[in-house]
Amino acid sequence: MEKIVNNSNLCSPLGVRGNMTHKERFLATIANQPVDRPASWLGLPVPAAVPGLLKYFKVNSIDELKIKLDDDIYPIEVPYNFPPSNHIACAFKFAKTSHDDKPDERTLTAPGFFEDIDDPALVETFPWPDPALYLDVEESRRLAQTIDPNYVRMGVMWSAHFQDACAAFGMEKALMVMLINPDMFQAVIDRITDFYLKANELFYEATKGYLDAVLIGNDFGSQNGLMVDPDSLRAYVFSGTKKLIDQAKSYGLKVIHHSCGSIYPIIQDLIDLGVDSIHPIQALAAEMDAPNLKSGFAGKTSFCGGVDAQHLLVNGNPEQIADKVNELKLLFPTGLIISPSHEAILPDIPPANVEAMFAALNGKL
Repeated sequence: MEKIVNNSNLCSPLGVRGNMTHKERFLATIANQPVDRPASWLGLPVPAAVPGLLKYFKVNSIDELKIKLDDDIYPIEVPYNFPPSNHIACAFKFAKTSHDDKPDERTLTAPGFFEDIDDPALVETFPWPDPALYLDVEESRRLAQTIDPNYVRMGVMWSAHFQDACAAFGMEKALMVMLINPDMFQAVIDRITDFYLKANELFYEATKGYLDAVLIGNDFGSQNGLMVDPDSLRAYVFSGTKKLIDQAKSYGLKVIHHSCGSIYPIIQDLIDLGVDSIHPIQALAAEMDAPNLKSGFAGKTSFCGGVDAQHLLVNGNPEQIADKVNELKLLFPTGLIISPSHEAILPDIPPANVEAMFAALNGKL
């Protein structure tokens, strides 16, 4: 891994000094304070997208690409050695059916281990994994220490306790259990939360002094609205979310909370729970357009996303990408980490559009 270094050398469009470090720009952006330019995050290119990006930008690694783009956030995905996925998002083998146990192919809808169990006292009959056996604390520390401290070092923990609870029963059954046997649902989601609290503690202790932020979250939204009514989330899910946020805050970390989809009705809840930034602005989801979020929450929190990855980045041209970024910069001169509206950079996004996004961000297009 190359040493990440600060490559910011910009003039200030907002009357603040230029040459803000990546971390200074990030902290000012999420605090809704003046910045030389809005903070940025490339996102997480999937393996299939990497060769095309490296070839187009004439670099040898994603690290070199981030330097070339002058990106601000360096994600550290927690090293979790649990084959075949080796990914903490696949720590629980709940599904009764056979499927590829990988983050982008896991299932929440297959019948799960707890499908036919209705006694909360039986929650320990599942073989719960011990994260200490699989989370590589030495590699966690090494990864964090490699990154220049002027960069934003963000742990990608996910800690998706709600999604995992859905997988524990099978999603349709889980939502039924939430309503007709809430004690059973609560027992399972609390046990999942305990797993993540332990895993996160291992990671935070290993990276103490070398980490600035953490990305956690669950997908609560569909394209047109919430998958679960707000009151149910408040009753059964957000207590765990609060524990995860408070834990990160106790280590001095900024918390970016992820949820895909239309989540407008619970944005204030996330603010009240203590998140520092809400990711992503899924631009085409109902009520999640940037002007609507600016109208409802300006100054109350910050956001990350906004550049549509469902249509614009895939099918648009560089001029259209630049127009959108410049529109976002006018709407959110601060308070928005400009990023694709999904954390994954997929192979169907032309590298020229990625280039245009960052060129416009830096005032070059």
